[in-house]
Amino acid sequence: MSATAQPSNDEPSKEQRLKSFLEKKAADGEVYFKSKFIADEVGLSPKEIGALMVKLKDSAQDLHVEKWSYTSATTWRVEAA
Repeated sequence: MSATAQPSNDEPSKEQRLKSFLEKKAADGEVYFKSKFIADEVGLSPKEIGALMVKLKDSAQDLHVEKWSYTSATTWRVEAA
């Protein structure tokens, strides 16, 4: 038995959960958000969301992700591609 737990194939990864959430929110048009305000809905910490947004910005083919502004926290703009 290994010391690290392997994720179940039945459960989506953190990135998949976030991407699915964003696809639903952006289905009707663009959406703006701060990580701290969606953290509970997605089940991730704001820090995890921020790191995943940077990945999704480069890898998501069906979403257009843009770092919109930075005041007290980064605001992200997402729309369907």
